[in-house]
Amino acid sequence: MKKLLPIAHTLEGLAAGDLRSSALVESCLNAIADPTGEGARTFTRVFSDSARSKAKEFDTHRTAGALAGLPISVKALFDVAGEPTTAGSVVLAQAPVAKADAVAVARLHAAGAIVMGHTNMTEFAFSGLGVNPHYGTPSNPYDRKNRRIPGGSSSGAAVSVTDGMAYAAVGSDTGGSVRIPAALCGLTGFKPTARRISLDGALPLSSTLDSVGSLAPTVACCARMDAVLAGIAQQPIRPVEIRTLRVAVLQGYVLDGLDANVAAAFSSALALLSRSGAHLEEVTFSSLDKIPIANQKGGFAAAEAYPWHRSLLETHALHYDPRIASRILRGKEITAADYVELTQARREMIAEAARTFAAYDAILMPTVPCMAPRIADLESTDAAYFAANAMILRNPSVINFLDGCALSVPCHFPGKAPAGLMIAGLAMRDQSILNIGAAIESLLAANGRASHTLRAQSTTVA
Repeated sequence: MKKLLPIAHTLEGLAAGDLRSSALVESCLNAIADPTGEGARTFTRVFSDSARSKAKEFDTHRTAGALAGLPISVKALFDVAGEPTTAGSVVLAQAPVAKADAVAVARLHAAGAIVMGHTNMTEFAFSGLGVNPHYGTPSNPYDRKNRRIPGGSSSGAAVSVTDGMAYAAVGSDTGGSVRIPAALCGLTGFKPTARRISLDGALPLSSTLDSVGSLAPTVACCARMDAVLAGIAQQPIRPVEIRTLRVAVLQGYVLDGLDANVAAAFSSALALLSRSGAHLEEVTFSSLDKIPIANQKGGFAAAEAYPWHRSLLETHALHYDPRIASRILRGKEITAADYVELTQARREMIAEAARTFAAYDAILMPTVPCMAPRIADLESTDAAYFAANAMILRNPSVINFLDGCALSVPCHFPGKAPAGLMIAGLAMRDQSILNIGAAIESLLAANGRASHTLRAQSTTVA
């Protein structure tokens, strides 16, 4: 796996004139076009002409901005003016082009970012695996020989960063779709409180749960991206002192069935935090087991996706990935009474979570309980696909249901399969979670963990 520079380092080089945006863009385009690489499966559309033009303009005028001159990728469910928004589906391949940028994309442009293209994703964002039968599935940078899933639904977003096709990526997170690929690919991923970032111009999955997040090398990178996407002033990361932290280690099914690699990485991270003075408490959230029960008919995602897809399914059902179509169609059976009950249940659980976690600075759990499975194994049978999907979505979806925010930071050992540590908080605790995440990230780095081999990419630019 390649070593990645924090984006602040690259931005400093661009601002000083030591780096040229045009050279960065060409490096990314070369990586995308490499016939031996994953570019053809990572991007569904590459904006090479506009990227070159904007990079040249930056190099000429050296305009200011929080992401000025930096190549960024965007998930294929965000509108980009003049381009079709396919959301990983062939159903929308001939749809009219977008008339305007999504708010998130407009804010990237305003910050001076160079948008490299639309990244591949699970069709209509409705799976945590990243498998796409239409455009192919980009393979995880770990163990390319066995072609493992990158995680989803923001699959191409993750691989675009790990493979040097972009310096950071914008994704969406409805049940873990930013944090899952970040965890499985060894990146940092941040899912903000949903209401903080506009979804205007983004193709919806669940209007209740959807959020706009970022994948990047470090917590500080994600914080910079988050401020741009939220349309707020950049706020410097202020890592907290570990010894001042009171942290809830969530108990229950989020710890069930951990594979040996994840269990060892998670236990070691907790032990490191404890030795460093953090006060860790095992906390049981009494409503945790109610979340799967509340979602057993398909939850908000099925209920809210079905009305959007109903007419398309009537005319183009055969062009959908059948595994995605089957999940959307569950929404057809959800009644108005079911939806009202689900909304009320969520409201009550959020209130209970506020009481349970009020005394804690953060909530910890493994982001994903297992290493990335092989793509071929999931393509072979529906049973394997749906079992893996349920397991991989299990932990991160808790935070979406509770309307929280969360980071996934790499916590695996050198040479081992990537594993993510989830650092979560309740609604609008975003800046605090970023500060805590930065402190934990530094602690892991000081301990020589693989999460911080992402610090010295040797990329030559002209």
